[in-house]
Amino acid sequence: MFKKILIANRGEIACRVIKTARKMGIRTVAVYSDADKDALHVAMADEAVAIGPAASAQSYLVVDKIVAACKATGAEAVHPGYGFLSEKREFQEALAKAGIAFIGPDAHAIFAMGDKIESKKLAREAGVNTVPGFLGVIKDADEAVKIAREIGYPVMLKASAGGGGKGMRLAWNDAEAHEGFTSATNEARTSFGDDRVFVEKFIEQPRHIEIQVLADGQGTTLYLGERECSIQRRHQKVIEEAPSPFLTPETRKAMGEQACALARIVNYKSAGTVEFIVGGATGEFYFLEMNTRLQVEHPVTEMITGLDLVEQMIRVAAGEKLSITQDDVKLTGWSMEARVYAEDPFRGFLPSTGRLTRYQPPAENAQVRVDTGVYEGGEISMFYDPMIAKLITYGPTRDAAIAHMRQALDEYYIRGLSHNIPFLASLFSKERFVKGNLTTNFIAEEYPNGFTSDDLPADDPTTLIAVAAAMKRRIVERNIRISGQFPGHEMKAPDQWTVLLGGTYHDVDIHPASGGYAVVVGGEAIEVKTDWQIGQPLIRATVDGRPVCVQVDRTGVSFRLSHSGVQAEVWVLTRRTAEMHKLMPYKAPPDMSKFLLSPMPGLLVKLLVEDGQEVKAGEPIAVIEAMKMENILKAERDSTIAKCHAKAGDSLAVDQKIVEFGS
Repeated sequence: MFKKILIANRGEIACRVIKTARKMGIRTVAVYSDADKDALHVAMADEAVAIGPAASAQSYLVVDKIVAACKATGAEAVHPGYGFLSEKREFQEALAKAGIAFIGPDAHAIFAMGDKIESKKLAREAGVNTVPGFLGVIKDADEAVKIAREIGYPVMLKASAGGGGKGMRLAWNDAEAHEGFTSATNEARTSFGDDRVFVEKFIEQPRHIEIQVLADGQGTTLYLGERECSIQRRHQKVIEEAPSPFLTPETRKAMGEQACALARIVNYKSAGTVEFIVGGATGEFYFLEMNTRLQVEHPVTEMITGLDLVEQMIRVAAGEKLSITQDDVKLTGWSMEARVYAEDPFRGFLPSTGRLTRYQPPAENAQVRVDTGVYEGGEISMFYDPMIAKLITYGPTRDAAIAHMRQALDEYYIRGLSHNIPFLASLFSKERFVKGNLTTNFIAEEYPNGFTSDDLPADDPTTLIAVAAAMKRRIVERNIRISGQFPGHEMKAPDQWTVLLGGTYHDVDIHPASGGYAVVVGGEAIEVKTDWQIGQPLIRATVDGRPVCVQVDRTGVSFRLSHSGVQAEVWVLTRRTAEMHKLMPYKAPPDMSKFLLSPMPGLLVKLLVEDGQEVKAGEPIAVIEAMKMENILKAERDSTIAKCHAKAGDSLAVDQKIVEFGS
């Protein structure tokens, strides 16, 4: 077994690998860029090596720097994680040349499966179902149209070297096929340096299901069940689960056996994933691609099989044979994974960068797992993927796993930047999701106008009202205890309050009862039990016996409570104060409609207008760079630029003024 391994990655996956290596008694080496010198994976590793500037192209993607770090530290093997160099055959070859083991498959398998056209040819050779299509090189848009007609619309045009949703176009007719081929070719050339595009049948009502395989290269190849990955936004996975609520045991076996056949044809060694697309109406499945690395969503497979996939990868790379057979693989219970990102779902999922001023993930136990690479006080950098963590839950049934996930999302306390937890809470509350009626079109169909506050799960307001009243009561009781230190001073806790929530005043009666409080809201008696203390960010309570977790922030004399993704400003007032409060004039927020505001923190790369210039609706005004992506801001209507408030090169904050429009 290896004595020391290097992790050629960063963030949560680097931390994840370090945990398993530590469990196995293996020392670890982290690598880090200038932006990551204070990162969690650097602190967790036994050693750390600086490898260059923040930009990944100058650090994490430079093969020579990784090899040099191995030589300098004496690392015998490298785990690549996912992304970066994990599927670069040149990296595996460079390590092999230096006598360093690669914890993954060999260069032949990486190359064979990394090319979408070649991998489909191999899949057909292995007897794997493939989507009807044309896998040859298409010379021009006219030929693409001809091929599309022969296959039958709708078709998907895909870049052979593509990934992450780039170089893909859906076509329903000749015009879209012609235009789509040109766009996909250009995008493929720009993104991957490879402009080859192929055409295949588009499967309607598709589900994205993948099979986890594990092989030792010594004759044993296993499948470890499937993962349902249909909940996607712009071809990026958002929620994954295992097993799939759709597959029958017979289909699972058939898909697993085909996945193993494909792995064997390239003499695959290590953990890998074979992705399939499944027709929701027919149940027929077709090979999509093979990922020759550890998947982001691997924890859900670990939760239902009890296997540590990273450990298995390390043991196989060290020359060990697998110690289990296919009959030993048992799928027990259900697991869900949600990707928690630093992004603002209310602003079109724009990335959010900055410091995590408060960070408290839910406590880990048999039902909850948190794979993260951040910590309170750390920063989400503009240079890398904005993932904060992967939140994984487990239960004996699918409903139980969902319930644990919803509770864990309520307990995930993040401040300092925007995050997608409200969106995740909404997804898990959708009746269609709970029923398992999933397709890759789920998000587009459930949120046709994008995500707004109207999409947040509906919750009985009496829950928040009762919790707010109990919270206020505990604050007052604490103050009474403190005041009791002064002789002759006594206070009686008020038992009548008025709670202002959502613009509505609610009279509430509250008094101690049964080890908690009896709260009467609108004539309905509610039992609330909590041991919350002032200063704690989470109010954990039971409301009529139901566990509830509410996040609390003090905002002057009011509170901001968060539950199930919903945020609400709450005032808890005495009856007399409430009467006076109703008489207070309302101060409307300033009208900012005449300003173009920055939708995200970022760099103003270009300002395309000047004072006095006339602009038309849809005309570009500014270009902002964030997370290494350029975002073009356009005029919403015909107008005149009254004043420019920013200039190219400025670092912008969220809602900072860029230009002011005339009347």
